[in-house]
Amino acid sequence: MDLSQKDWTEQLLQDPNAAILDVRTPEEWSEGIIPNAIKLDLYQGQGFIYKLEELDKSKNYYVYCKAGGRSAQACNIMNQLGFENTYNLIGGMMQWNGEVVAPE
Repeated sequence: MDLSQKDWTEQLLQDPNAAILDVRTPEEWSEGIIPNAIKLDLYQGQGFIYKLEELDKSKNYYVYCKAGGRSAQACNIMNQLGFENTYNLIGGMMQWNGEVVAPE
């Protein structure tokens, strides 16, 4: 499901079963992340699928990328793999005005 930044953020903050996925490249990841994001580079192809298979499908996944395209694609893939609740951040990091931290 595509959500505006406002709706994505509000829903995330009220969701005790939330997980945040950053599907950008390592270079983009190094520029800063939304706090507590899990790095899962969509461009890894089959490697991306393998890593998705290791995730808990009962969680609600809040997914973002640089502009919203790759995260929408990632949500579609996740839905096909049996993830029921995926939320795409419309506009991605380019329009994000929430907290950004350096990755550890």
